[in-house]
Amino acid sequence: MIDFDPAGPHEELRELRRAVTRQDWPAIAGFFGRISDPSDHEFAARLVADVAGSEGFLGEVAEREPGTLARTLLGTRLISAGWDVRTAARAKNVSRSQFEAFHEHLRRAERVLIEVTAEEPANATAWVARIKLNRGLQLGQNEARRRYDRLSRHVPHLYIAQANVVQQFCPKWSGSAEKVHAFGLECMRSGPDGSLASLALLEAHFELAFDLGRAEREQYWRRPDVRAEIEEAANRSVRHPAFRAGYRALTAHNHFALAFSQLGDHAAARPHFMAIGNHGSGFFWGYLGDEVAAFNAARAKAIKA
Repeated sequence: MIDFDPAGPHEELRELRRAVTRQDWPAIAGFFGRISDPSDHEFAARLVADVAGSEGFLGEVAEREPGTLARTLLGTRLISAGWDVRTAARAKNVSRSQFEAFHEHLRRAERVLIEVTAEEPANATAWVARIKLNRGLQLGQNEARRRYDRLSRHVPHLYIAQANVVQQFCPKWSGSAEKVHAFGLECMRSGPDGSLASLALLEAHFELAFDLGRAEREQYWRRPDVRAEIEEAANRSVRHPAFRAGYRALTAHNHFALAFSQLGDHAAARPHFMAIGNHGSGFFWGYLGDEVAAFNAARAKAIKA
């Protein structure tokens, strides 16, 4: 069975989620105290943020506990709760009351996270959250880039921050194809070998291709320049000997499995499906309809290739 649980094969992440459910702050703090990688820290914080109703507990902890961890987790949870209220529907299908509740959640998160980033400027998780809520508060592309650059002074080339800027620069968020593609290339070519920075370019291609009609999309994936950039991205990341991606290794291999499948190169997709097994990751499979069905169909072709 295909599993799109973000915790994937990591029992410690499932235990973290259970600790949030039972409101066990010592266990939560202990988990984050053992994480030094900013990408893994943000990934785990996002799991906490997805635990429904946890904002009350996290708010209580944030009032009594020293340091920035509880406030960071509270901010990320408020953003997730706000998006739950808004839903992923197009703006025209979101009611005024939904928008009001959505914006109130985001404004509260912004107040919390401004304090955190002022107190701890290198808090990557808090900065990523502020880049994400920038979109919902409609603060603009320049502000999104400013926040990304502020983070990059302390933690450069952080994939998940780049992914949020990609979303901000997409045409659907009032960006442009040229801008989002240029940013993806910038991330890939300035990032260190073996890093996740190349994923920003893949996500730019996903957004641009999946925004097209079926015939135009097929033409997009047949373009030699698109193929060359995806090959370059693979060589700089998942194929590089220095590749070490922590919790987001599944994300990386899912991205390349999808990209090579869309290119029609199912043999190139095969090693990525081998790496991920039954663990789907990310929301891009859902752009093809039912994510599990899309994953299964592409994997079946890769196995036969």
